[in-house]
Amino acid sequence: MGSCMSELEEKIIIPDEELDIMKARDKILLPISKPKEGVAGKTGSWRVFKPIFHADKCIKCYQCYLSCPDSAIIVSNFNELPKWNYDFCKGCGICANVCPRKAIEMREEG
Repeated sequence: MGSCMSELEEKIIIPDEELDIMKARDKILLPISKPKEGVAGKTGSWRVFKPIFHADKCIKCYQCYLSCPDSAIIVSNFNELPKWNYDFCKGCGICANVCPRKAIEMREEG
């Protein structure tokens, strides 16, 4: 286990100054996970609130993408608007709460 940790520590760089995450991707290591269907099905099937994205308010800070606990927000390229994978979005509202421009509103489904 010790050698595994040292390999991991060599790959993780902890910056000593603030970095723009999207511009300095080669300098830091971010975990990437992709949502998968579980035993109870896709989490989006039991969502009560749905995030509605207002692209005209978005400043592409990617706080929503970084804070989504389900990896249901997708940003493939720098300077791209975020997209939601509603199959896996459970409607927790974290993305709406962290958005500095209020570009995401939570709307009741139904």
